[in-house]
Amino acid sequence: MDGRTHGVLRRARLCCHCLLIETNHGLVLVDTGFGTRDVTHPRERLSPFFRALLAPDLRQSMTALSQVRALGWSAHDVRHIVLTHLDFDHAGGLDDFPEAAVHVLAAEADTAGNRGRWLQRQRFRPQQWPRVERWHLHRETAGEAWFGLSFVRPLQGLPPDILMVPLPGHTRGHAGIAVHSEGRWQLLAGDAYFHQDELGPGTYRCPPGLRGYQWMMEQDRRQRLASRDQVRSLRRLHSRGELEIFCSHDVAEFERLSGCPFNQA
Repeated sequence: MDGRTHGVLRRARLCCHCLLIETNHGLVLVDTGFGTRDVTHPRERLSPFFRALLAPDLRQSMTALSQVRALGWSAHDVRHIVLTHLDFDHAGGLDDFPEAAVHVLAAEADTAGNRGRWLQRQRFRPQQWPRVERWHLHRETAGEAWFGLSFVRPLQGLPPDILMVPLPGHTRGHAGIAVHSEGRWQLLAGDAYFHQDELGPGTYRCPPGLRGYQWMMEQDRRQRLASRDQVRSLRRLHSRGELEIFCSHDVAEFERLSGCPFNQA
């Protein structure tokens, strides 16, 4: 499942990689992971199917709110939240920051609001965001390209060095979030891919468990593969000194970028 845990009876380890950005406009949180209420009331907030399948390690210390407080900030200091998508493991902490403006692609909000199919009712959990009052829904716009890809800018209230880059397929409104910092761009590609070896170099590979999970969760296979190939092209054409790419769930990528062993995060 994760490409580094050996044996089918041992638990694999995935993460939910979030970003906290300090700007002149206040703090910006990119994705939220699970929230405090997911930890205290998982049966009410998370579907039985995904609790059984993933057995998430729900700890208060690992929530975005606890991590923000550990840095000396408060929930009030988080002015904006920018989401790759609205899956339960990315949006669970939204109601921990009720004063924040929440930015998401309009196509994602439409998809999450249309929960007719069984799997969509399991993955999109409106009970995770009842306190959100300031939704900012963005539509993909034509114009200048970012590294050859279309992007959404401006994001109301945010500096121009934070972009939403549509990467649909995993969900219909899925996006990568690009951040310009210290002379280079970083792209949190969300769930456009799940494992670092999907981007190479050389032979592309993905652990079979993750490959099956991506297949199960994709809303549009053609779009998902096209988005993954776009991210592959970015990695192939641009050095890490110019553009750093990482996804939401790869532990090795998290450890490399954070400089922190996953079990000590």
